[in-house]
Amino acid sequence: MKPLVRNAALSSYVELSQSLGIDPRALMKRVGLDPVGLTVQDRWISGVAVTELLELSAAASHREDFGLLLAERRRFSNLGPISLVIREEPDARSAIELLVRHEHMYNEMLHGRLSEASGLATLKVSLELGEAMAARQAIELAVGAFHQILRSFLGNRWQPVSVCFTHSAPLDTGTHRRVFGPAVEFDREFNGIVFYASDLNAPNPMSDPQLRTYARQYFESLAVSRDTTVTDRVRELIEVLLPTGRCSIEQVACSLGVDRRTVHRHLSASGVTFSSLLNATRAQLAEQLVANPRRSLTEISGLLGFSAPSAFSRWFSERFGCSPRQWRVRRTTQQPSAEG
Repeated sequence: MKPLVRNAALSSYVELSQSLGIDPRALMKRVGLDPVGLTVQDRWISGVAVTELLELSAAASHREDFGLLLAERRRFSNLGPISLVIREEPDARSAIELLVRHEHMYNEMLHGRLSEASGLATLKVSLELGEAMAARQAIELAVGAFHQILRSFLGNRWQPVSVCFTHSAPLDTGTHRRVFGPAVEFDREFNGIVFYASDLNAPNPMSDPQLRTYARQYFESLAVSRDTTVTDRVRELIEVLLPTGRCSIEQVACSLGVDRRTVHRHLSASGVTFSSLLNATRAQLAEQLVANPRRSLTEISGLLGFSAPSAFSRWFSERFGCSPRQWRVRRTTQQPSAEG
């Protein structure tokens, strides 16, 4: 399977695109991404589609610095649960090592490597997309995001020794020099940041030693293995796509960057089909939603991807043996005795 990234990789993408006069939703649909699902930051989408989207956006806006402009809008929270931990790490070294070690938790195509020699530290950044394609904007977004993290630890006046890119310089390097300082270099042999190794040991002014233990324990409870299954990914995408009314195996395959036969093959190997996984996920969500009396059944019907409330009611009756309204009434009357 091709690498996936969290929706948060495109955080502020819509706002930046609109500020530059381009239509973000049209471009997202062009690469098979769902603009509605983008609001759920912890869902996963195709890294190849994100990379292509950034290139298309740079071309449409005539801004070779598009990826870097997006990096400027990055926040710690865009990293997900790991952001709670790195804020409390004692120094930049510990934070960067943690980010590199657990990069699969927020971006499966990103690979960072920190090395030290002769008093200098080098943070190299690469992308593994599984196919040959232009990735200038995604690379600049990744390097820019790491630069933002280092600066948050070392202060706004901190400057790296150099920031390197393998691609050629843009026609206008103004944004690059404003963000990175005068030491930005192009046509180099690697993408990344070079800085003094002593910077890694600078104490983190944001860190609270008493909170660090709790943050670590919380993170370890959420930390996932690199072996997250295709079935898990498909289930997550079903949850995202259901409210859009376009939850099909074709749409899921597009989001994963593969064809539908590949999805079928992986699900079959796990002993499930797409329709059975769709029904199981829908049933789990239905129980949660119908139990909430503040949600109307018409609203729930839409959230579960049904074209009409009548279709939802028929499906629910077949699945649970009664209508959604009857199920809600029974749940409500049973609750007091259960609590008692």
